[in-house]
Amino acid sequence: MPGARTDAAFDRWLRQELSRLYDSALSEPVPPELLRLLKESDGG
Repeated sequence: MPGARTDAAFDRWLRQELSRLYDSALSEPVPPELLRLLKESDGG
């Protein structure tokens, strides 16, 4: 089915582009202040 191949190609391209753009930011540690806020908002 041509549509399925197009969808798969787009999905692959999108994953590659998102990785290229954001992998370095996602590999950075979460700042302690943000962790504290998240724990406080979760009741923990």
